Amino acid sequence: MMTKSALALSSLLLVSLLSGCDQLGIEDPAKVAAAKEADGKAIGSACRHANRAIEDCYTLNPKAQKAAVFAGWKEMDAYMRENKIEGIAPVVPRPSAIKPSAPAADADDGDSAPAAKGH
Repeated sequence: MMTKSALALSSLLLVSLLSGCDQLGIEDPAKVAAAKEADGKAIGSACRHANRAIEDCYTLNPKAQKAAVFAGWKEMDAYMRENKIEGIAPVVPRPSAIKPSAPAADADDGDSAPAAKGH
């Protein structure tokens, strides 16, 4: 049988081990979810400040939580309107402007060349 002091010592040891889980790299699901939501809100806010449409923001950040991105975008929109803040020009082009170029063989099929030149 354990004495009260041995039981108290083992309980204290168990509590101290469990409190060190963060230091061991064991992630708390609640903390991970909160971090993902905060990241999504930050992404949405940055997109709105850069005058990006919410759809562009979703396209540029496919791994971000859409609800959190929208919440951040909406909060920043209200803040910018309230304080009369103008957005900035985005550095990265809009996703619609980034299109893969057609292969040269597909572009030169003979029929489209005269029409493109206006002949």
